Order: sequence, then C-alpha cells, then structure tokens
Amino acid sequence: MAKIDRLNFGPGQVVQEFGWDDDVADEVRLAIEDVTGSELADEDYGDVANAVVIWWRTDDGDLADMLVDSMNMLEDGGAIWVFTPKAGRTGFVSHAEIEDAADITGLHAMNTFEIAPNWSATALSNRGRSK
Repeated sequence: MAKIDRLNFGPGQVVQEFGWDDDVADEVRLAIEDVTGSELADEDYGDVANAVVIWWRTDDGDLADMLVDSMNMLEDGGAIWVFTPKAGRTGFVSHAEIEDAADITGLHAMNTFEIAPNWSATALSNRGRSK
C-alpha cells in the first residue's frame, strides 16, 4: 500500500491508536503493523509512543482534548496523524476544524491526503515554539 509510505513509519516504532471503532480502515491498521513489526498500541498504553494515529469523526467530541490526551505519552518530535472520514461520508470533519484544534494545542495541520477509500489522513506537526 503506497499511501502508507507517506506516514513515514518504520520498523520498531510504537504507534498508539486512538478512536478505534468498527468503521476504521482495517487495511491501514494492518499496513502500519506490517511496517512497524508490532501491533498498534491502544489508548491505555502506558509507555512512550513514537507516533499517534487518531481516528476522528464529527460526533467524537472535542478534537483539541483528544490531541492533548494523545500527546501525553508521545516522544518529542513524534508524529501525529488524524484520520477522518472523507467529504460526503458519515462523520466528515472539515480541515478547518482540524486546524482549529491543532492551533489550540500548539500544533500545525499539514498535508492531507487519502489514506483509504473512505478516510483522509492529516499530519500534525509541532510549531517549533521555544519553551
């Protein structure tokens, strides 16, 4: 799956997953596990993760809160990906909503692309603000 390459995951990385439900793209999950060589860590994972994947739908609550929760155990510089239903699909989340939540948490919404037939992926990055 060429699209999975754009996530830049590698062997040995721990990827923590938030927002899993029966509507997620299992082929994406399996491809991530194939690349990293391990199962995705669930929301209750208690150690540092190299990256985070968040499956997010419009009725899931406050995305900014979820971003804060997901960053608690994320290593410095770790990747954050928000997967949302594509436009016209149930649960669609606008890019503006993702940008707003990212701004609130000190992140920046970067590129968005199709990750699966019904899902888009948006990369979030640290703005690089000094502490």
